[in-house]
Amino acid sequence: MTRTVQEKRAAFRALHAQGCFVLPNPWDVGSARMLQGMGFKALASTSSGYAWSQGLPDGGASRETVLAHLRTLVDATDLPVNADFESGYAVDPQGVAVSVRMAIETGVAGLSIEDATGNADDPVRSIDEAVARLRAARAAIDEAGGDTLLVGRAENFLYGRTDLDDTIARLQAYAEAGADCLYAPGIRTREQITAVVAAVAPKPVNLLIGSASDLTLQDVAAMGVRRISVGGALARSAWGGFMRAAREIAENGRFGFAEAARGDELNAFFRRTDERDRAHSSADAGPKNS
Repeated sequence: MTRTVQEKRAAFRALHAQGCFVLPNPWDVGSARMLQGMGFKALASTSSGYAWSQGLPDGGASRETVLAHLRTLVDATDLPVNADFESGYAVDPQGVAVSVRMAIETGVAGLSIEDATGNADDPVRSIDEAVARLRAARAAIDEAGGDTLLVGRAENFLYGRTDLDDTIARLQAYAEAGADCLYAPGIRTREQITAVVAAVAPKPVNLLIGSASDLTLQDVAAMGVRRISVGGALARSAWGGFMRAAREIAENGRFGFAEAARGDELNAFFRRTDERDRAHSSADAGPKNS
């Protein structure tokens, strides 16, 4: 790879200055490199997609495992990587700060902190508690140089709390606490999206489109959204193809593989990326003086 971490972070911030870009979510090295080869400008990790690849439910991976995964993604691609960092892998703001410092060391260009608790009986934190955690994350980023982008997430809609006013109040509080970008996964209608964009302006907004939608990139850009992510949708699409093919074998004894990618196409793509990486590594090593 040729870009430094600092260059990736600068490029990532520049993407948030104007326009609208798509931030697809790979779950391993192969999917990250394939997305780079398709021309995307940045990537975001997916907690669910990675967890499933490890045989775990979403949220089941440890902090140490996730940090190693983030480092692997960062090292695998020239693109900036935004970390789905769940709720900071800590019970208190001090712990969030420790986790954020560890995430920064992986080389990620941005990271999100959500206000979910992980407790099904009380799934969303109070605004005050969530703000304290965002402030701790902000302080940790600033102490490390300030170039890692901080995303504040309001999880209301993912947990059936479809109170737009409360969601907006949370996002505004997170912006004041130092979030560079705001994110309310689960909002879907044009009215919800435009209300959120207007409420936190001029801070950029991330929109999740994780299921089939009539909205296009052009539609979303016209509403003022800066970036679009797809969460675990690409991983679920891959799992869907795998499960359909496997069930056809297990249940019907048939071998259609109608949606399978061609092996020669995959081999050709990854051969090119491997050769390019080897060439870059040789160039970076440079001549040795005896």
